[in-house]
Amino acid sequence: MSCVADVAADYADDRVLVEALRRGDEAAFGWLLERHHASLTRLARTYVATAAAADEVVQETWMAVITGIDRFEQRSSVKTWLHRIVANRARTKGVREHRSVPFGSLADEIEPDQPAVDATRFRASGRRAGAWSSPPTPWDEEPEARLLATETRSVIEAAIAALPPNQQRVITLRDLEGWDATDVCNALDLSETNQRVLLHRARAKVRGALEDHFEDERS
Repeated sequence: MSCVADVAADYADDRVLVEALRRGDEAAFGWLLERHHASLTRLARTYVATAAAADEVVQETWMAVITGIDRFEQRSSVKTWLHRIVANRARTKGVREHRSVPFGSLADEIEPDQPAVDATRFRASGRRAGAWSSPPTPWDEEPEARLLATETRSVIEAAIAALPPNQQRVITLRDLEGWDATDVCNALDLSETNQRVLLHRARAKVRGALEDHFEDERS
């Protein structure tokens, strides 16, 4: 039993994982499937119009892994490679469905001339010009149980679902999946600047939705 556990633990090492996949190790593929299937499906869903289309993209990706693992050069992590395949396939399908835009059209979503926070929330004049006139609700004053409540999670999920697709992808990988900026840039073929702007705008909108939710509860 300990040997099985040791082998499974080794799959976290990409070199061991890739070697096992190339040998046709079913346990290695099962480990990979369990670890990443849900994340791949969430990412695919941001590009395509239906859950069925997202499932199709992910299934195509797993077939691409099986048939393409011998050609994988390990210049990125397996995780990044998988998500890049999904992003590329889903993007193509999404464009055909008119669900998403190529990343070359990021300017439409980054909205460089639009502030991430409503300008009316800042003082326009006086010694404190530019300071908050209506500051954000301090989340550290909210009980932890309230922040983790099902209703609050539903507000967050709805806010993320309402984001422009590229913002949705970035915040999903950064804040829901816990990826670092470099991995997100590599998986989604983004520059660091675009990743940072998309994440900032996404977080601002989600925070705004939560502020409205807590304010409604207080009133």
